[in-house]
Amino acid sequence: MAKEKLSIVKIGGNIIEDESALLAFLELFSNLEGKKILVHGGGKRATHIASKLGIESKMVQGRRITDAETLEVITMVYGGLVNKNVVAKLQALNTNAIGLTGADINSITSVKRPVKEVDFGFVGDVKSVAHQSVNKLIEADFTPVFCAITHDGKGQLLNTNADTITSQLAIGMSALYETSIYYCFELNGVLKDINDKNSVIKHIDSNLYKDLLEKGIIADGMLPKLENCFDALNHGVSTINMGNTAMLTKENDNFTRITL
Repeated sequence: MAKEKLSIVKIGGNIIEDESALLAFLELFSNLEGKKILVHGGGKRATHIASKLGIESKMVQGRRITDAETLEVITMVYGGLVNKNVVAKLQALNTNAIGLTGADINSITSVKRPVKEVDFGFVGDVKSVAHQSVNKLIEADFTPVFCAITHDGKGQLLNTNADTITSQLAIGMSALYETSIYYCFELNGVLKDINDKNSVIKHIDSNLYKDLLEKGIIADGMLPKLENCFDALNHGVSTINMGNTAMLTKENDNFTRITL
């Protein structure tokens, strides 16, 4: 018997920072048919609030160092300010959302990232997803909205990459559903030419992916994103879509679809 479909959508900080863009996105998300989960970050808002509180944000290799003070800000901003605003706006659109961290219903456990060249502090690498627990919410007609916070099972919250939470949730839920990921960002999709926003590669499979790597078309920030995508596809996720929020509409086909 065919599995029911589940869409897992991730939005970045630029949408969260722009009130009209956020409302437009949430309307598209609300109209998305079938069962769904939303994952969000909020790094830009956290940096802004930390600055107001006189806490310096430290970045290494584009990643945030999460010391104890920063973790407090992230917990307040991701788990409180951003998450509850998103949930309230979804309720206004008749989507019965429930805001979560990975600690809620023990949904996502992580291990604190081991110190190698850099000590990232209270940053978590996802270890397990309690897909049956998350599914109880979905089956009760709630729409989970996860922020980028997990826990270690010993009382410690951990700042965790939202893209990784998305892919690990999708891998976990693929035991029960045919899962699709939608990574929403500023670009229309994966581009052949970074200077031409219309040069979208509409479909990438593992063979084309190798070819694009060899030619250096996939590089820099897109490299870890695509590595993450193929890891998810190799662990049970059905399809992954990358592009701007318009890809959530049936009329739009100008985005990148990634399959094995």
